[in-house]
Amino acid sequence: MVGGAAYAAGRAGGRRAADADQYEDQGYEEQAPPPAPPPPAPTSGASETDELQRLADLHASGSLTDEEYAAAKAKVLGI
Repeated sequence: MVGGAAYAAGRAGGRRAADADQYEDQGYEEQAPPPAPPPPAPTSGASETDELQRLADLHASGSLTDEEYAAAKAKVLGI
């Protein structure tokens, strides 16, 4: 009798392992959640339009070079 019980328990354990393998084979494995979106750019209370106008004024007055203006504008626009 003892041998029969051990045999039955072994078969049941083997079936559970086979079921788990089949479950993984079907693509049901756990997947990591997608990464969180990046936080929005911080603002100092001024809108993008206001900030772009300020940069344009600084550029027009000669306080910003063409390169500095382009870099600052790209930063405001998130490019």
